[in-house]
Amino acid sequence: MTIFEFLDKNAIEYHDKALIEQAFIHSSYVNEHKSSSIHDNERLEFMGDAVLQIYSAEKLYQINPPLKEGLMTTRRANLVCEKSLAVIVREVGLNKYLKLGQGEEKSGGRNRDSIIADMFEAFIGAIYLDTNITNVYKLLDLMMLKHIQVTDESIMDYKTKLQEYVQAESRKSINYELVYTKGPSNKPEFKVAVKIDDLVYGTGIGSSKKEAQKNAAKNALEKLAGNQ
Repeated sequence: MTIFEFLDKNAIEYHDKALIEQAFIHSSYVNEHKSSSIHDNERLEFMGDAVLQIYSAEKLYQINPPLKEGLMTTRRANLVCEKSLAVIVREVGLNKYLKLGQGEEKSGGRNRDSIIADMFEAFIGAIYLDTNITNVYKLLDLMMLKHIQVTDESIMDYKTKLQEYVQAESRKSINYELVYTKGPSNKPEFKVAVKIDDLVYGTGIGSSKKEAQKNAAKNALEKLAGNQ
């Protein structure tokens, strides 16, 4: 199946085949095929990133019950991050259309998160420039909507998300400190503070240390996202 057969199968409109094909051309391929008619996907990636930001923001805004602004920001960052986009690419199998240089191919570039996430953004950018936002939303609903509609917060690993969030911006350290333990042994209550470089960014209460840490991480994520 070609990329155009994939689009036809899913009733996604397109006109400029060259533009769509460009979305799958990595810079390493261009470097090995010197031609003024071959261009890599980096400019299209820039466009696709912007489209993905507004799409994910709109879909998160529409969730009921409404999410708080801080959580929306965190969820959007998680949805459009490199790792998440790479998961979507693999689910759909879009990376099989990628054009790589021989060296990049041999080193595993076809399955590398950074390369296939950039390719995905470029693909969205190309469809947007070639058609319209309605057509793009149809394609994104097909590939991304099920990820956005997961609203059960209990499945989220807040400690991991906080670690990823902080380390994406800096090399600051994260520590969890027990503030207190109270209550009977059969129904204890723990309060934990999460510190980033010795400053308290969130607190959480739970019936176990693990639950209290999770709630502290969630509290910190919401505060950090809300301050952006």
